[in-house]
Amino acid sequence: MKTSWQTGNLPAEIGGLIGRSAELAELARLIGEHTLVTVTGPAGVGKTRLAVEAARACRLPDGAWFADLAAERDAGLLAHGVSAALGVGDQAARPQREVLAERLAGKRMLLVLDTCEHMIASCRELAEAILAAAPGVRILATSRRPLGLPQERVLRLEPLAVPPTGDDRPERYDAVRLLARRAEALGARPEGGAAADRRALGELCRRLDGIPFALELAARRLRTISPGELAERPGDVFSLLGDDPDRIAEGRHHSLRTAVGWSHELCGPEERLLWARLSVFPGGFDIGSAITVCTDDRLPDAARPLARLIEASVVTRSTAGRCRLYAPMREYGAFWLRELGEEEELRRRHHRHYREAAVRAEAEWAGRVQLDWTDWAHREYPNLRAAIEHTVTGPDGLELVAALWFLWFCAGRITEGRRHLDRALAHNRRPTPARTKALWASAWVALAQGDLAVAADRSLEALEEATDQGDEAGAASAVHVAAVLAMLRDDLDRALKLVCEAIDLFARVPDPGIGLAMARPTLALILGRRGDHERADQVLQGHRAWCERQGEVWSRSYGDYVRSVLELGRGDLDAAEAHVHAALAAKWRLGDMLGSALAVDQLAAVAAARGDGERSARLLGAGQRIWSAFGGPQAGARAFASGRHTTEHRVRSMIGDERYEAAYARGTSLEPGGGVID
Repeated sequence: MKTSWQTGNLPAEIGGLIGRSAELAELARLIGEHTLVTVTGPAGVGKTRLAVEAARACRLPDGAWFADLAAERDAGLLAHGVSAALGVGDQAARPQREVLAERLAGKRMLLVLDTCEHMIASCRELAEAILAAAPGVRILATSRRPLGLPQERVLRLEPLAVPPTGDDRPERYDAVRLLARRAEALGARPEGGAAADRRALGELCRRLDGIPFALELAARRLRTISPGELAERPGDVFSLLGDDPDRIAEGRHHSLRTAVGWSHELCGPEERLLWARLSVFPGGFDIGSAITVCTDDRLPDAARPLARLIEASVVTRSTAGRCRLYAPMREYGAFWLRELGEEEELRRRHHRHYREAAVRAEAEWAGRVQLDWTDWAHREYPNLRAAIEHTVTGPDGLELVAALWFLWFCAGRITEGRRHLDRALAHNRRPTPARTKALWASAWVALAQGDLAVAADRSLEALEEATDQGDEAGAASAVHVAAVLAMLRDDLDRALKLVCEAIDLFARVPDPGIGLAMARPTLALILGRRGDHERADQVLQGHRAWCERQGEVWSRSYGDYVRSVLELGRGDLDAAEAHVHAALAAKWRLGDMLGSALAVDQLAAVAAARGDGERSARLLGAGQRIWSAFGGPQAGARAFASGRHTTEHRVRSMIGDERYEAAYARGTSLEPGGGVID
């Protein structure tokens, strides 16, 4: 019996597709060029909605047809289900796959096979049979893993973009727009115009990792609760969305928990165990770290199940080779990790792995791999923070926090470093080398924030403990802090005495590391301020030669900054500007906020000396934005503040208060790093 052919059966449109313009265009291109395209991605990412939108835009003569396979459990009935969606009748005497393929022969149409992951082999066989019999048919599949046919092209769908923490215009991001629009459609008013509400929407989107299905569920919650209240609720994403773990859901998309649980059901025992263990990583992770932390006698080969989890869209792998679990996947795994009784053990392994890496990073940081280790520390900061939080009250936590001193002071994590160091020191009062290191590191970050009293107290305590322990490197670091404090207080005689003492102490240490390289530019700056330019030049020349031999960047940029200060004092504006440009480029590359702020202030001073008041004022504004990001103005020290004040007074006299204020305001509106040195 022949069945009349219609032009499609796509589901009715439910709301508009928000964002996804690039993905939709790419999907349209793939459908136009290939006979089989599969949209993959994690649970709730919006694969079905994207596929339907692409199908709706498809203009093939015989239409676009949609077959929902989510409820199908019997692989033998797959062809029957697809036939029913297309209006093709059963023929009991013949295999239904043959009947369907024959019926589609000669058609020019798009067939959407939605939700294939639970019957990959059967879907692959059906697609292969249809494409062989009907070359005019295009198949668009949605699945958490590819079908695996040679002609298949895969579009990997990621969550919507979310605003970074602190973004003051979160409404620019697709995730926020989706959440707000869906909430408004349900009668909520999530954006009452208040900045706090907009920030709360951004925080919600971050917590939900921009996953559209989770955002749709959150929009329902906003009918009865404000964005701020919802964003601040404790617990995992499931409880945030009112997802009752004891409720038996009806249908795969009844709740986020059941959507994620569907992926869990499709995994084998090894994948489920690894999934649970990977939840110990709060951020991204590299494959080597995952294998190191998760492998043991129960899971002797983590590499293979990890590859299967990536293929199944449980673990997401970026083009840079990093992996991650999106929040719902991670928190679902964390639930099972607790159920397995392995949470504490995996946290210990996670901490041990990152503590050992941090100790190695500190040991190698003063050499040619400095940028690599700095990038590693920034990239792994969510994991480092989790490792710290888990052990901060004990000696292992103190060792980790102390080893990361270069991240706190030299690579710009000043505020976080101060918090971690203070907590670790408060809980670990017994004198040890790690505590001494934490003390002088704490002194450096306090100095950067302008808390000179705490910097003085911590450096003195570090010196006392280092002296008692015979720790000459620790004593040298503590004395160096004291030298900088004396310089900032304009006590140049004491500063010179102390920095020379620090250099002598470092010279007694077999491997002084970065300590000696930090002290030499300080010596040059003090000598320059005392008028001994010849000796200052000699110190800087020797310092730069050492840095170039070592391949060291951070301390070399400190020397470039000091050189710029000295050249400006001598009136060589070209040399002063060239050196401070070099310093700023390196400081910004490393993430050194204090160094970047000092360099921008120095650029402003050079611009003022050139008579370019507008640029100088703009640079002072840009510098102030950087200073404000991590501490008090100009580190709270007269030496820095007086330099800015001198530049400001000079520029105001040059261009007048009104033009100064306007240019300064433009500088404060610049994104840090953007347009600063142009």
